[in-house]
Amino acid sequence: MSYRDLVCGVGLNDADYVVRPVSGAACIFYRRWADMIKRCYANSSGQYKTYEDCYVCDEWLTFSNFKRWMETQEFSGKELDKDILVKGNRVYSPSTCVFVSHLVNSFILGKSSSTGNLPVGVSFQKGRGKYSAKCKNWTNGKYEHIGLYETPALAEDAWRKRKHELACQLADLQADERVANALRTRYLPR
Repeated sequence: MSYRDLVCGVGLNDADYVVRPVSGAACIFYRRWADMIKRCYANSSGQYKTYEDCYVCDEWLTFSNFKRWMETQEFSGKELDKDILVKGNRVYSPSTCVFVSHLVNSFILGKSSSTGNLPVGVSFQKGRGKYSAKCKNWTNGKYEHIGLYETPALAEDAWRKRKHELACQLADLQADERVANALRTRYLPR
């Protein structure tokens, strides 16, 4: 990629150096920036379906602006996240993004219900005629069966309570207080 090329037709690469050498690794700042642009604007293949309504703020559509911000962050071994500071956020920007560990990122992403319109963490146990609540424990990577409930709402409340407990434990390990606070408040019981 040469100087002043556009990424996905919207992202301006204004680097004054080669960001993708013929041999060797691409610039880490460029890779993170280009990947973010692609998630938002390269949806034609369906590879980034979960990013359909996402976009990058005007400031970050220029590589040097994103690079300048990233240089002030602790990013080594971490993933760029737009969801943890602002739940349901759809925009990548300096005020909404933070670098988090893969563990934190996968914890907040979780897994949605694979059984229709049920809440996250809830499934219907046909044989028992009850709703089951399960939550993945980040400390061992295993799903915990929380219990069986008469309604999806009761099962979701049980899941939310356990998820909040686990989130608070994970929050205690975070160096970035913004991430810790987001974890502590994200799954508060209703």
